[in-house]
Amino acid sequence: MTAFSIHFFFCNLLISILIGAVLLIKKTAGNHLSGICQYRIWFFLPLILALPFLSFRPAGFFRRLLPLLSSIRAVLPSEPDAAAPFIAAPSPPSADWIRDFSVSVVRTHVPFAAYLPSVLWAAGMLAMTGFLIRSRIRLYRLERSALPLQNRKIRSLYETCRSQMRIRRHIPVCSTAFLQSPVIVGVFRPRIYLPIHLIADHRESDIRYMLLHELQHYKHKDAFINCLINLAAILYWFNPVIWYALTEVRTDREIACDTCVLQMLEPDEYLAYGNTLLNFARKLSRSPFSLAAGIGGSAGQIRKRILHIASWRPLTGWRRLKESLIFTAIAALIWESAAWFPVSASDTGASLPKNAIVQKEDLSDFFAGQTGCFVLYDLGADTWHIYNEFLAAKRVPPDSTYKIYSALFALESKTITPDASSLSWDGCFRPFSEWNRDQTLASAMHHSVNWYFQELDQRAGIDALKEFYQTIGYGNQDLSGGISEFWMESSLKISALEQVQLLKKFYTNEWGLEDEHVQTVKEALRLSDPEHSGLDGAVLSGKTGTGIVNGQSVNGWFIGYAESHGNTWFFALNLQGNDHADGLTAGEITRKILADRQIL
Repeated sequence: MTAFSIHFFFCNLLISILIGAVLLIKKTAGNHLSGICQYRIWFFLPLILALPFLSFRPAGFFRRLLPLLSSIRAVLPSEPDAAAPFIAAPSPPSADWIRDFSVSVVRTHVPFAAYLPSVLWAAGMLAMTGFLIRSRIRLYRLERSALPLQNRKIRSLYETCRSQMRIRRHIPVCSTAFLQSPVIVGVFRPRIYLPIHLIADHRESDIRYMLLHELQHYKHKDAFINCLINLAAILYWFNPVIWYALTEVRTDREIACDTCVLQMLEPDEYLAYGNTLLNFARKLSRSPFSLAAGIGGSAGQIRKRILHIASWRPLTGWRRLKESLIFTAIAALIWESAAWFPVSASDTGASLPKNAIVQKEDLSDFFAGQTGCFVLYDLGADTWHIYNEFLAAKRVPPDSTYKIYSALFALESKTITPDASSLSWDGCFRPFSEWNRDQTLASAMHHSVNWYFQELDQRAGIDALKEFYQTIGYGNQDLSGGISEFWMESSLKISALEQVQLLKKFYTNEWGLEDEHVQTVKEALRLSDPEHSGLDGAVLSGKTGTGIVNGQSVNGWFIGYAESHGNTWFFALNLQGNDHADGLTAGEITRKILADRQIL
C-alpha cells in the first residue's frame, strides 16, 4: 500500500465510526428531533467526508495511533533503506567556500501490488462517474422531449403554490410521458417535470401537494445537495457505511420536505397529504436521475414518510429547546473529532503573507538548463523575489537543511548547551574522514555530520520533535519516515517559500526561544565574516542539503541569509533532477545570483 492508501484507509475507519455515532444519536434521540432538524444534521457530512483531503494535526487518541502508522510506512518499498551502503555525494572542484557531505539512500522498485488499492479506487470512481454521465444523458433526453405545461388549471394551481411559498423566481413546469413521479432538476436553471398520467388521472388536491413538495426541494437547495451526494458516492463508492448514510440523507431530505408541507397545511389536511403518498405508493417511484429530487422514492422510504406524517405534530417550545441542544451536541462531536484525523501531507507548501510585495524573476540563465527555483526575501524593503513560483511552493525533502532546526531544538530541550555540545564518536567508520571523530555543534554543522544530529533527535524523542515542528510550522510536519531518516528523502517535506519564512522567524527569534540558543546556531551557520570572506564585507550564513537516491543527486538545497550594507536578505535555492542536483551546485548558483545583485 502507498502512503496515501494507508492515510485514506485510516480516515475511512474514523469516518465510519463518526457516522455510526451520528446515526446512533439520531436513532436514540429521533423522537425529540423534527424532520427538518434530522435532515440538517447531515449538512455536516460534507465536512466529515472532506477530512481525508485536508491537513489536520493529529491529537488526542490518534496521536497514540500514529506510531503504528509510522511502523507500517517504514516498511514500504518506497522508503529509504537504512541498511543500504552509503554513497558519498560528488564534490565539484570549484566549491571551495562551502562543503557538502551527503550519503545515498536506496529505493527499490515499487511493486504493482503497492499501488493496487489506489488503482481499484480510481477504477471505481471512473465507473461511478460513468453512471453519473449516463444519468445526465437521460436527463438531457428528458429535457429535449418535455413540453411546457399546457393545463390551465394546474398552471394556475402552480402559481398559487408558488405565491403561498413566497418564491419570486419563476420555475418552468413541464409535462412528460417518460416519468412516473414528479421531479425537480437543475442547480442554476431549475425545472419541475410532471408525469402526464398524474395530470390526466388525479385530483387537483393531489397535484397541489406534489407541487408544494417539489417547491420545498427548491427552497432547500436540494439540487445542490444532490451534487454533493453524487460526489460523495464517487469518492467513497467502496464504503458501505457511507452508502447507508447517503441513503439516510435522501430519506431525511424527503421527510424534511414533507414536514415543511405539513407546516403549511391545515390539521384536517394532514391525513389527505399522507393518503396522497399512500394511494400513489405503487406509482411513485425513485427518480431515474441521480441529479433529480422528487416526491417519489423506494417502498421503504415511502413507508417511513407515511409513518412520520401520521405521527407529526407541530413543534412546541420545549421540543425546540431539546432539538437545539441535541443538534449542538452533534456539531461539537464532529468538530472535536476532526482533530483525530491524521495529517494529509500536501506537496503544496505555505503561501506568502497577505499583501506581500512579490517580484517574479527570470533567473534561467543562472540555472543553465537545470530545473530549480529561487526565493529571496529583502528584510529592509519587505519584498519577495521569486524564480519559478510553482516549484518554489512545492514541498520536497529538506535533507541536511533540516539540521538547523534539529540543532535549535536540541539546545532548547537542553539535550546540549552552547558550552557543552560535544558528542563522542561511536567508532563506526563512515564515508567521510570528517565524520569519524568527536563533534561539537559547530563542527557537525560545518561538516553536515549525520550521526551527530541523528543522536540529538534520538535523545529528544519523536513525540517532542513532533510538537516542536508543529509549533514552528515546519513543512508538512510528517516525521513518520523513522526518527533517523525522516528528513533524508523520506516523509518530511518543505517548500522553498517555507524555508525562507522559517529562516526569517529564526533570525528574528519570532518563536521566543532563548536568545543564546539562537545565536549559537547562527554562529554554527556562518560561512564567512567581513574580515576574511572576500565578499565585500558581507556576512554569509547558510546550510547545504543534498538528496541522493540510488547514487544519483536528485535534490539540492542551499538556504541561508546574507547580512550586508545594513540589511539582511534571506534565500532558498532548490534544484531537482538527476544531474548535479546537489547542495554544492545550489550554493554556487546562489552565490552568483547574490553577487549579481551586489548583495555579496
